[in-house]
Amino acid sequence: MNRDGAVAMYAKGDSGSGSARPEGYDSRMFEAIELGRQVSKKEFDKEEPVLHSALLKAQRRLAELKVPVILVMSGVEGAGKGAVVNRLNKWLDTRYVRTNSFWDETDEETQRPRYWRFWRCLPPAGTVGIMFGSWYTHPIVDRVFDRIDDAEFEHEMRQAEDFERLLTDDGALIVKFWFHLAKSDQQDRLQADVTEGRITSPLLREFSKNYDDFLMVSERAIHATDIGPCRWHLVEAADARYRDLTVARTLLSEMEDRIARAEASSAHSAAPLPEPKYEAVSVLDRVDLESKLEKKEYEEQLAHWQNRVNQLTWKAREQRLRTVVVFEGWDAAGKGGAIRRLTRAIDARLFNAMSIGAPTDEEHAHHYLWRFWRHVPRSGYMTIYDRSWYGRVLVERVEGFAREEEWERAYHEINTFEQQLVEHGIVVLKFWLHISNAEQLRRFKEREQVEWKKHKITDEDWRNREKWDAYRAAVDDMVLRTSTQRVPWDLVPANDKRFARVRVIQRVCEAMEAEL
Repeated sequence: MNRDGAVAMYAKGDSGSGSARPEGYDSRMFEAIELGRQVSKKEFDKEEPVLHSALLKAQRRLAELKVPVILVMSGVEGAGKGAVVNRLNKWLDTRYVRTNSFWDETDEETQRPRYWRFWRCLPPAGTVGIMFGSWYTHPIVDRVFDRIDDAEFEHEMRQAEDFERLLTDDGALIVKFWFHLAKSDQQDRLQADVTEGRITSPLLREFSKNYDDFLMVSERAIHATDIGPCRWHLVEAADARYRDLTVARTLLSEMEDRIARAEASSAHSAAPLPEPKYEAVSVLDRVDLESKLEKKEYEEQLAHWQNRVNQLTWKAREQRLRTVVVFEGWDAAGKGGAIRRLTRAIDARLFNAMSIGAPTDEEHAHHYLWRFWRHVPRSGYMTIYDRSWYGRVLVERVEGFAREEEWERAYHEINTFEQQLVEHGIVVLKFWLHISNAEQLRRFKEREQVEWKKHKITDEDWRNREKWDAYRAAVDDMVLRTSTQRVPWDLVPANDKRFARVRVIQRVCEAMEAEL
C-alpha cells in the first residue's frame, strides 16, 4: 500500500457472521492516518503547477503506449471525492478522460449482472476512466445494512479481485483511492452544511449514522483487495489541499511506474510460440459421429421442438428469464444452419443473434470480453453468439494472435465470466458442433462446386484446415478447462446436419424448461 498519504494495513481479527462488525474485530488502519496533516496555500500554489504539467506528460505517454487508466474513487461520505474528480478533470487532458458516476441503477442495469455496468464504462486503450463509485460500493453498503452476510461479502470481494486482476493482466493501470475522514470531521461537515443552508447528500446523512459499521466493513474490503498491482491508497481528506496534492503525487508515481514497465516490456521481443501438444486420444473422439436422423423423423422432431421453443421463449419473457446460447465448432460444421432453425421458431423481438468476427478497432482497444459483456441479454430475452469469447483459446491461440500467457489465463477469466452470468439467473448453453476431418473436406469441396455456397469457402478456411491437429488440441483444453457443472459443454455430433439441428433446439428447450 502507498505510504505517502497512506498507511500499511495491520487490522486484526477474523470476519464473523451476522453482523457488519464481527466480534473481536479491532480497527487500527484508519486511525493511523488521522494525523491532521495540512498543506498551506503557498505550498499548494508552488507544487500544483509542477504536478499538473507532469501529469499531462505522463498521460500523453500512456496514450502513446495504449495503456488504459482506471481511477477508482471511494471512501467516506463527505470526504470530497467530487472535488477531487473535478480537480483531476482540470489537471488531465479531458479529451481523453471519461468520468463515470455510479449512482442509482437504471432498469437496464438491474436486468443484467452487476458488473455489466462497469464493463460498459471501461476506458479504451490510451484513455482514462474515472470511476466515481465502483464495484465496491454495493457490497459495502449491503453488508453494513445486513442485506448480505459475511460469506456473500467475501464472495463479492473475490469477484472484485478477479475483475481487477483480469484488467491489469491485460495491461490496464488501476489506481484505487480511499478518502478518509474521522468521525468528528464528518459530523462537522454535516453540521456546517446544515448551518450554512447547503444541500446535503442524502447518503451523507444516512451513512453518518452508521459511521462505525461502515468503517469496519470498508477496512475488511480494503484488506481483502489490497493485492498486487491493485493496491489501495488511503488519503486523509480533512484538509482539501493536502488531499488533492496527495492524489496528484500518488497518481503521478503510479503512472510513471507503469510507463517504465511498459517501455521495458516493449524492449524485449516476443518469445516464439510453443509447439502444440497433441494427445493420442481426444475428448472429441467420444462423440458418436454416426448419430443421424432420417428425413421424415427429422421433420417431425424439428416441428415439435421448434413449436416448443417458441412457447418457451414467450414464457421466458413473461417470467423475465434470460438465455445465452453459444455456438462453436469446426468450419463447415453447420453452426449457421443450426442457428437459423433455432431462430426461425422464435419471435424476432425476443432474441439478438451476434455473428462474431475479427474485432473492430473499438473492440480491440478493450479487453477481449468487453464486446461480449455489452450484449448480455436483459430480462426476458435471448442472445445467440455465433462464435464467442472462446476465440481467445481457439483461433487466437492457434494462429498466434494471443500470447501464451494471454490464452492460458483466459480459461479462468471465461469461467469467472460465465459464473457471473449464471449467478444472475441467466441460462447459458454452449454447443461445440463436431464433424470428422473427412466430412469437413467433403463439405469444403461441395461449397466450391455449388454456386450459391461458394461465398462460404475462403482461402482462410483451407489454411485453418491444415492446422486440424492444433485446433483439436485447443478444443481438448477448452472443453476440459471450461466445462463446469453449471455451464457444461454440449458436444454435438454434426456429421448429420439433421441430427445436430434437432439436438441443439431440444437442448435449448430442456435447459429453459428446467429454469421455468
